[in-house]
Amino acid sequence: MRLKLILISDTHNLHDLLEVPDGDILLFAGDMADSGTLDEVADFNRFLGTLPHKHKVIICGNHDFAFERQPAEAQALITNATYLQDEAVMVEGIKIYGSPWQPWFHNWAFNLQRGEELKAKWDLIPEDTDILITHGPPMGILDKIWTGKLVGDEELTKRVEAIQPKLHLFGHIHEAAGQKQIGQTLYINGSMAPSPLSKWRKKVNRPIVVVYDLEAGKVESKG
Repeated sequence: MRLKLILISDTHNLHDLLEVPDGDILLFAGDMADSGTLDEVADFNRFLGTLPHKHKVIICGNHDFAFERQPAEAQALITNATYLQDEAVMVEGIKIYGSPWQPWFHNWAFNLQRGEELKAKWDLIPEDTDILITHGPPMGILDKIWTGKLVGDEELTKRVEAIQPKLHLFGHIHEAAGQKQIGQTLYINGSMAPSPLSKWRKKVNRPIVVVYDLEAGKVESKG
């Protein structure tokens, strides 16, 4: 059985500009909003409701303040997808785990200090995870900002290397959007806004498409 997965992240209220291909599973790695209001959450849920995918799984990012400040209200607004926050869901026999945290930066949503605080979150990721969704990237993998600095998390890198999921989807660092195969893990930075300024220019990247071959137990990129 082969499943078509559509991967997106960091839409920042520009979701209606996306041309989203049909597929079996839609995965979203956070930053649906800019200001993080409940109205923005409701609008993103409306957008999700227009999409034909049988399964939709989403997490939050550092702009999605409502899920941290008003978690019950925000989560109740998500009626057109499965919302994950440090938890897993089984979809078509695939174990998907989602977590919104990233290294501390200007006191944004879901920020934690590097080292033990973030490690405690990554230690929760089950060893049999097939697809991992985090908002922030691992250190050294699709995490280079415009200054050339690498800003991913070291402890996340260690955990992903230990678990070796078939797919690790993240976003957060817009200018590092892309994909990279390392060992059996396909790493994808699915940021839709290609740079921090792009949302003002009304530009978005194309969603990334991959195929999950259940019999072969691997994920293949289709661009």
